Amino acid sequence: MSAEPAELTAADRCDRCGARAYVRVTLPVGELLFCAHHAREHASSYEDIATHIQDETDKLYS
Repeated sequence: MSAEPAELTAADRCDRCGARAYVRVTLPVGELLFCAHHAREHASSYEDIATHIQDETDKLYS
């Protein structure tokens, strides 16, 4: 059983634009970090191949 990834922090940055990351996508070959905007934009590309998606975008609304 694999452990849950650590909570994303302000030090975690989007791989596309460098903004704060709120989504971690774990793939068989590594992981990607995305801001909420880029996570939505690229979701169709990673949803079917991701082994885990950690979505913390709810932090934007609290």
